[in-house]
Amino acid sequence: MTSLGKPGAATGPRSGRPRRRRVGTGGRRGVPLPLLLPGVLALAFLLLPLLALLVRAPWRGLPGRLTSAEVWQALQLSLVSATAATAVSLVLGVPLAWLLARTEFPGRGLVRALVTLPLVLPPVVGGVALLLALGRNGVVGRWLDAWFGITLPFTTTGVVIAEAFVAMPFLVISVEGTLRAADPRYEEAAATLGASRFTAFRRVTLPLIAPGIAAGAVLAWARALGEFGATITFAGNFPGRTQTMPLAVYLALQNDPEAAISLSLVLLTVSIAVLAGLRDRWMTTS
Repeated sequence: MTSLGKPGAATGPRSGRPRRRRVGTGGRRGVPLPLLLPGVLALAFLLLPLLALLVRAPWRGLPGRLTSAEVWQALQLSLVSATAATAVSLVLGVPLAWLLARTEFPGRGLVRALVTLPLVLPPVVGGVALLLALGRNGVVGRWLDAWFGITLPFTTTGVVIAEAFVAMPFLVISVEGTLRAADPRYEEAAATLGASRFTAFRRVTLPLIAPGIAAGAVLAWARALGEFGATITFAGNFPGRTQTMPLAVYLALQNDPEAAISLSLVLLTVSIAVLAGLRDRWMTTS
């Protein structure tokens, strides 16, 4: 006859209750030194320039510098052009991401590599490529000028095109990854119920991948807001027309470093506000 043991004694496997495993305190002793030191160095490397910007900022003269008409023109143009570039990326990039994720066609790997090429391509090279394609004597630009009288370089539209060119791959990569993670059986179920493929995409797929689209849009908007090389090469640096905030910072740095610091603070504040506000809602995992 098996003894039940004294009340309060530790129960074994025969009691029907699993014995708790003793958890050591090894996980609480700290992070391994080979991981801690590089992690701290990486954090310092990323935060030190931002802290230096805050330390060296001309706080006393900051309000006067930020209320000038040139600053507000550059800031307004930056916000409008970045938003327009993000809209272009959404309209064109989401269908492209769907094609890469849901369809099979020859050379899909090559197409994916070409789509992501602007991520690693120097922005100035991207601006030169845009000039050769859409400039007045470009491969397509000459026909736009001859047939419709449309000139894209050195215009506000050129700013939007340059920013969309470098920002769209961020959206495509984010949306394609979300589509690959989404279960395609929902779309197949909608098709069996009589929905067309486009209807299934609009009514089923889009709600499923909405967080991925939003995350990609945030990344694309932030990338477009900070674009410099392709913009100055393709659209120029004309105040009130093509001079965005990064271009204004570069121009001010040559003549008035304190003004450049002030403009950099504006860009830093706007970027942090947008990313902090949207990341908690769309870019975190539960």
